[in-house]
Amino acid sequence: MTITQETNSRAPLLALALASFGIGTTEFVIMGLLPDVASDLAVTIPQAGLLVTGYALSVAFGSPFLAIATASLDRRKTLLLLMGVFIVGNLLCALAPTYGLLMAARIVTALCHGAFFGIGSVVAAALVPVRKRAQAIAMMFAGLTLANVLGVPFGTALGEAVGWRTTFFAVVLIGLAAGVALYTRLPRDIPNPQVHLVHELRSLASRQVILAMAISVLASASLFSTFTYIAPLLESVTRMSPHAVTLMLLLFGVGLTVGNFIGGRLGDWKLMPAVIGIFAMLILVLILFTKTSASVWPAAITIFIWGALVFALVSPLQIRVVNEATFAPNLASTINQGAFNFGNASGAWIGGVALTHGVAYDSLAWISVALAVAALMLSVYSHWLDGRSGVARPVLGRTMTESAN
Repeated sequence: MTITQETNSRAPLLALALASFGIGTTEFVIMGLLPDVASDLAVTIPQAGLLVTGYALSVAFGSPFLAIATASLDRRKTLLLLMGVFIVGNLLCALAPTYGLLMAARIVTALCHGAFFGIGSVVAAALVPVRKRAQAIAMMFAGLTLANVLGVPFGTALGEAVGWRTTFFAVVLIGLAAGVALYTRLPRDIPNPQVHLVHELRSLASRQVILAMAISVLASASLFSTFTYIAPLLESVTRMSPHAVTLMLLLFGVGLTVGNFIGGRLGDWKLMPAVIGIFAMLILVLILFTKTSASVWPAAITIFIWGALVFALVSPLQIRVVNEATFAPNLASTINQGAFNFGNASGAWIGGVALTHGVAYDSLAWISVALAVAALMLSVYSHWLDGRSGVARPVLGRTMTESAN
């Protein structure tokens, strides 16, 4: 299958989005299933919570090794292999008789997460013209945002109704559907320039790549330092019921979806100015949240905008890493997914430490503000370096569209 027109890229991008929907669902649905998992496997809630941490750390530190191991393989075959790992991992989760085996299964499943999104981002960018690369990546990540809006609530409700194992069986079915879509819709001539590991590592060590990944870490940490504790915050500060909190989280998920597509368009328009502008608005919204969290409707509006802004950063930051890591786009893109997940874990830890030392729930957003300010400063510095060098770096050489023409 050869891509000759922009419209021909929609089917493979939708296949990538379906796969990301499954991956996003299995990542986040465990949070809603923790009480049932803990009860069934005779562990405490905090021990069950380590299933979330173990998954994030596996993405952060394990995925790059998988990306290196598959670097010489055909990109289509690699994505199919990763989806196979995803299917097997979730099947093992559904069948795991003990907590230890469930943890092992989650770690195995997580290995495909960063590598799939990393390699998938590069493939998505290769399917379209240069001017639409960030939008293509946003299309793939749309599955991840929809997982929060549809997959996680449905998966949680299914688990509560007929058992948490059924949820993982359902995710296996999503994985099988995604596998079929990838097999039938992904082109067979996806470019995969062969480079040496030394060249890749040298490319990863460039200042702009390191800056882009640091910005990704800070952006994610800014979100999770507050959002990890959003349920108790809304219950104790906004005085919302658990049911109302669920609706608020759904609203946040809708914001993520909207922001994802806006970020893709902004990234294709003016990448780093867009990142800087989004961070500036995010800081203002987080400052407002320290006040609006006291009332339901102001909190709802702020949370929606917060979700939109925070996910508007994802595809621009992902394409930024791919742009800068000229000789290692697949590995850099995968490591950047690890950076986001490291930021998730770090932000949750920072927020937890703050609460332990007496910081009030309605003051957590100030930690998010500080981390976002740090990310803004690095973004401004990175953009200044662009102007100083005056060098524009190509991504992946020629795209499949350009090659066909």
